[in-house]
Amino acid sequence: MSTVVDKETSQSWRAVAEWYHSFFTGMVLSAVTRKGTSSAAELVYRVFCKQRQQRFLKGLEKLGIDKLPAAVKAAQYHYLSNNIGGVSVEYMYESDRKAWIRYTPPRWIWAGTALCGIPSEVSTAMVLGWHSQNGVTLGNPRLGFVCTKQTADGQSGLEGYYYEYDKPLEPHERLRFLRNEDAPDFDPAKAPTLPTSDWPQARVEKASRNYAMEYVRTTLPTAVDLYGPYEAVSLLRLSARQVGMQCYHEAAERLGVAKDKSLASFVDFLTKLARAQSDEVTVRETGEGVVITQTTWSLFANAKDINPAVFDAWNGLLEGAADAHNHRLTLTVTKRDVTNTHFEWLVSEPARNGSR
Repeated sequence: MSTVVDKETSQSWRAVAEWYHSFFTGMVLSAVTRKGTSSAAELVYRVFCKQRQQRFLKGLEKLGIDKLPAAVKAAQYHYLSNNIGGVSVEYMYESDRKAWIRYTPPRWIWAGTALCGIPSEVSTAMVLGWHSQNGVTLGNPRLGFVCTKQTADGQSGLEGYYYEYDKPLEPHERLRFLRNEDAPDFDPAKAPTLPTSDWPQARVEKASRNYAMEYVRTTLPTAVDLYGPYEAVSLLRLSARQVGMQCYHEAAERLGVAKDKSLASFVDFLTKLARAQSDEVTVRETGEGVVITQTTWSLFANAKDINPAVFDAWNGLLEGAADAHNHRLTLTVTKRDVTNTHFEWLVSEPARNGSR
């Protein structure tokens, strides 16, 4: 892979990152408003548990910090990995047994005014699912996390520190809240950095795209398992449609799609979005409209293990995009083979009488 990327590629990766970032936040907000705080917190907890299990140890090695003391490498992991994803995080070393992190506003995960809809329990679920269990993943039962601030509670950031105690912790001791403590000031000169030889611009920008996609990759199957396929599709397809409608124009601009309402421009959007995700698509014209065929699904490399309900929910993004582009167009799924990763959509214009 090249060490640098051209502006067009950079913008297309950014479009995908913002697209899936918005979808993840929208799914959580929908769970809060339509399923309730406890259900949304359980979803967030499971999502972050799964990400921790799948990515933490491998990430430590990729970042070259796996040999550091437990508290230090846990804090540095969150600092470095989140900064790659475009998340503003600070890191403050206090000792080999105590290291701070601080997620500063504006919070990436609850972007914009979405923060106003996130209950404290949902924010806590994220910390419970990942930060408090880093010691478990590392095989160090003495490592815990102390949370001193939460943005969801109106405080100035999500803040806390990893601490290695003298004795093994019971499960309920892995996360503590001490609101009277305050983190040291952040000094960028003392913070860890990525080696540019291993992390050139191209790798960082592509990793930023993948960072946002990973949240959706984890959340959709988790929601299907938690709520059941029918209820998950009902909830998350709606979320996807709304996000697609709200975010279409920004994504289309980044992808260089013409600002008109033509069928050709919307097909251009679909193909550019897919290719920016590293998916393979072909386009052919028929008497009924334009058929778009996709034969890979980078969001789910092992699609044979994915419930088809995941596709149905995800496809709501494209349905919402179609409504925002031109609500007179019709987007129809004509083939949905998740196991063999073969999807087809027909994009068609309204009949002459104006009906859809």
